[in-house]
Amino acid sequence: MVTELKNRGVQDIFIACVDGLKGFPEAIETVFPKTEVQLCIVHLVRHSLNYVSWKLRKQVAEDLKAIYTAATGEAAETRLTEFERKWDATHAPIGQSWRRNWTRIIPFFAYPPEIRKVIYTTNAIESVNMSLRKITKNRGSFPSDEALIKLFYLALRNISKKWTMPLRDWKAALNRFTIQYEEQMPQH
Repeated sequence: MVTELKNRGVQDIFIACVDGLKGFPEAIETVFPKTEVQLCIVHLVRHSLNYVSWKLRKQVAEDLKAIYTAATGEAAETRLTEFERKWDATHAPIGQSWRRNWTRIIPFFAYPPEIRKVIYTTNAIESVNMSLRKITKNRGSFPSDEALIKLFYLALRNISKKWTMPLRDWKAALNRFTIQYEEQMPQH
């Protein structure tokens, strides 16, 4: 899949936010070696909360939020240590998961909070994918690949009409990326 992107003309990726799909970060880094791979924080929190009873979810979620909203990577690691002290006796898999994935969690700490909001989750693309799956599920089969492509085209046109607001803080993010990735940034 990543090789196909390159074959279709993608020259570089600065940051890739991924869910927990095994091998996907390595595939990205193999094809685009300069890419920073960031785990989706929303997915990580959801995965963590799978280990928690309904009664404790709010409290655990608040303690996890202290980690991913920390000002720096070092402060986040301190919050993670505090989390482990508090919860490891009853919920050890959570801290273990965060530690195991730490190198894929911390890339976004190199950015200010307004940019972190742009790169910390895959939810936007997942929303589009969910809408497309819903359309294909309701249809069942298609007479040809071309019919499916036309349906997706029309669906994406309708989906994009809902995007009335510009991506929040995108200008700040673009300015930061232009400076940080100057050598990789296409010059127009």
